Amino acid sequence: MQQFLAKTGLAALIALSGIAAPLATASAADNGLVIQAQYRGDDYRGRPRHRDVCSPGLAEEKASRMGLRRARVVDVNRRVVVVSGFDRRGPDRMVFANERGCPVIRR
Repeated sequence: MQQFLAKTGLAALIALSGIAAPLATASAADNGLVIQAQYRGDDYRGRPRHRDVCSPGLAEEKASRMGLRRARVVDVNRRVVVVSGFDRRGPDRMVFANERGCPVIRR
Protein backbone atom coordinates (compact mmCIF):
# COMPACT_ATOMS: atom_id res chain seq x y z
CA MET A 1 0.00 0.00 0.00
CA GLN A 2 2.91 2.32 0.75
CA GLN A 3 4.40 1.70 -2.67
CA PHE A 4 1.06 2.51 -4.29
CA LEU A 5 0.81 5.85 -2.41
CA ALA A 6 4.43 6.70 -3.20
CA LYS A 7 3.97 5.99 -6.90
CA THR A 8 0.69 7.98 -6.98
CA GLY A 9 2.32 10.94 -5.21
CA LEU A 10 5.28 10.86 -7.59
CA ALA A 11 2.95 10.72 -10.60
CA ALA A 12 0.96 13.69 -9.25
CA LEU A 13 4.17 15.68 -8.72
CA ILE A 14 5.33 14.99 -12.28
CA ALA A 15 1.91 15.94 -13.68
CA LEU A 16 1.84 19.24 -11.77
CA SER A 17 5.37 20.16 -12.83
CA GLY A 18 4.40 19.42 -16.44
CA ILE A 19 1.51 21.89 -16.20
CA ALA A 20 3.57 24.61 -14.49
CA ALA A 21 6.45 24.52 -17.00
CA PRO A 22 4.53 26.05 -19.99
CA LEU A 23 3.12 28.78 -17.76
CA ALA A 24 6.61 29.81 -16.66
CA THR A 25 7.85 30.05 -20.26
CA ALA A 26 4.78 32.02 -21.33
CA SER A 27 5.35 34.65 -18.66
CA ALA A 28 9.06 34.80 -19.50
CA ALA A 29 8.21 35.77 -23.09
CA ASP A 30 7.56 39.39 -22.03
CA ASN A 31 10.59 41.33 -23.23
CA GLY A 32 9.33 44.81 -22.32
CA LEU A 33 8.10 45.66 -25.83
CA VAL A 34 5.02 47.86 -25.62
CA ILE A 35 3.06 49.07 -28.66
CA GLN A 36 1.09 52.26 -28.14
CA ALA A 37 -1.09 54.20 -30.57
CA GLN A 38 -0.33 57.89 -30.49
CA TYR A 39 -3.03 60.48 -31.12
CA ARG A 40 -1.98 63.51 -33.09
CA GLY A 41 -4.09 66.51 -32.17
CA ASP A 42 -3.74 68.31 -35.52
CA ASP A 43 -5.39 67.64 -38.83
CA TYR A 44 -3.33 67.26 -42.00
CA ARG A 45 -3.01 71.05 -42.43
CA GLY A 46 -1.58 71.53 -38.93
CA ARG A 47 -4.68 73.09 -37.40
CA PRO A 48 -5.93 71.84 -34.05
CA ARG A 49 -8.77 69.38 -34.35
CA HIS A 50 -11.90 69.74 -32.22
CA ARG A 51 -13.74 66.44 -32.12
CA ASP A 52 -17.11 67.55 -30.77
CA VAL A 53 -17.97 70.77 -32.60
CA CYS A 54 -18.12 72.23 -36.08
CA SER A 55 -15.47 74.94 -36.23
CA PRO A 56 -16.35 78.10 -38.19
CA GLY A 57 -13.35 77.58 -40.48
CA LEU A 58 -14.45 74.07 -41.33
CA ALA A 59 -17.99 75.28 -42.03
CA GLU A 60 -16.65 77.98 -44.39
CA GLU A 61 -14.47 75.46 -46.22
CA LYS A 62 -17.33 73.01 -46.58
CA ALA A 63 -19.67 75.75 -47.88
CA SER A 64 -17.03 76.82 -50.41
CA ARG A 65 -16.60 73.24 -51.61
CA MET A 66 -20.39 73.00 -51.99
CA GLY A 67 -20.44 76.02 -54.34
CA LEU A 68 -20.96 79.02 -52.04
CA ARG A 69 -18.66 81.86 -53.13
CA ARG A 70 -17.24 84.44 -50.69
CA ALA A 71 -18.47 82.30 -47.81
CA ARG A 72 -18.30 83.82 -44.33
CA VAL A 73 -19.67 82.80 -40.96
CA VAL A 74 -22.49 85.08 -39.82
CA ASP A 75 -23.77 83.25 -36.73
CA VAL A 76 -22.51 80.57 -34.35
CA ASN A 77 -24.40 79.21 -31.38
CA ARG A 78 -24.41 75.93 -29.49
CA ARG A 79 -26.64 74.23 -32.08
CA VAL A 80 -25.81 75.68 -35.52
CA VAL A 81 -23.17 77.47 -37.60
CA VAL A 82 -24.65 79.76 -40.28
CA VAL A 83 -22.52 80.59 -43.36
CA SER A 84 -23.55 83.27 -45.82
CA GLY A 85 -22.29 83.86 -49.36
CA PHE A 86 -23.30 83.85 -53.02
CA ASP A 87 -24.23 81.06 -55.40
CA ARG A 88 -25.33 81.11 -59.06
CA ARG A 89 -28.67 82.76 -58.29
CA GLY A 90 -27.42 85.40 -55.85
CA PRO A 91 -27.15 85.65 -52.07
CA ASP A 92 -27.56 82.38 -50.22
CA ARG A 93 -26.85 80.88 -46.84
CA MET A 94 -26.15 77.43 -45.46
CA VAL A 95 -26.85 76.14 -41.96
CA PHE A 96 -24.60 73.46 -40.47
CA ALA A 97 -25.20 71.51 -37.27
CA ASN A 98 -22.64 72.35 -34.59
CA GLU A 99 -21.48 68.73 -34.40
CA ARG A 100 -18.49 66.76 -35.54
CA GLY A 101 -18.19 66.81 -39.32
CA CYS A 102 -20.51 69.85 -39.81
CA PRO A 103 -23.55 68.08 -41.26
CA VAL A 104 -25.75 70.33 -43.44
CA ILE A 105 -29.16 71.17 -41.97
CA ARG A 106 -30.49 73.69 -44.51
CA ARG A 107 -29.27 75.12 -47.76
